[in-house]
Amino acid sequence: MTTGIASGVANSLVNALTRATNYTAPTAFWVKLHTGDPGSAGTSLAAGNTTRQQATFSAAASGSGTTSADITWTNVSTSETYSHVSFWDASSAGNFIGSAALTSSRAVVAGDSFTIATGSLTLSLTPIAA
Repeated sequence: MTTGIASGVANSLVNALTRATNYTAPTAFWVKLHTGDPGSAGTSLAAGNTTRQQATFSAAASGSGTTSADITWTNVSTSETYSHVSFWDASSAGNFIGSAALTSSRAVVAGDSFTIATGSLTLSLTPIAA
C-alpha cells in the first residue's frame, strides 16, 4: 500500500531538520477523493468528482493536527464508492503532499453530498518522544 506522506515532502522535511535546507510549506491544503489507493503520486483511482476541497486545521499538538471545519463535496457527479483521499498544495495541478485511506468506505449516488466532518481528518507525525 502506498498511502502516506509523499516521498518528496518527507525528504524536504528531513533535509530541513538535518541540512539546514529551508522547507517551503504549502499556503493551503486541498483534499481530493479516490475510489482506491491513490498510489505514490496521488493520481491513481481518482473519483469521478475531481473537485478538490480546501481543508483547515487546528494548531498541532503532540505531533497531530485535526481539521477545524467540515470538508464537503456537494452534488457529486458520479455514483461510486470513496475509500481514499489525497492531499495537495493547490486546487488544481500543484504538488502531491500525501494520501490516506478513509476509516470506512462510503458509497455515494450522483447528486449526493459527501462530508468529512470537523475533527475527522487527522495528520500525524509519529512516534513522538514522551
